[in-house]
Amino acid sequence: MDLDDNGYLLDAGAWTREFARVAAARDAIELADEHWQVIEFLRDYFAEYGVSPPMRVLVKALAARLNHAPTSRRLYQLFPDGPAKQACKYAGLPKPVSCI
Repeated sequence: MDLDDNGYLLDAGAWTREFARVAAARDAIELADEHWQVIEFLRDYFAEYGVSPPMRVLVKALAARLNHAPTSRRLYQLFPDGPAKQACKYAGLPKPVSCI
């Protein structure tokens, strides 16, 4: 799989769950159900809108989808390098425009 200099997939269509596991393992993260919920949401969002959501949209949309409100604090526990940025990497999506 072709990656950019920051480890993001160049072709989101080449993504696999194994890619996500390997990318997370590089960061010493073992993906659990909560991680997968976020990753799957991001992939669905990207498929619908063609962009990765910024953090504020991510939190609000996840709350609506999951019928509970995951706090940004919880998302940072799951993805310590930044929920939008790190989760998008594992989801095989481009880095969100709003991320530095």
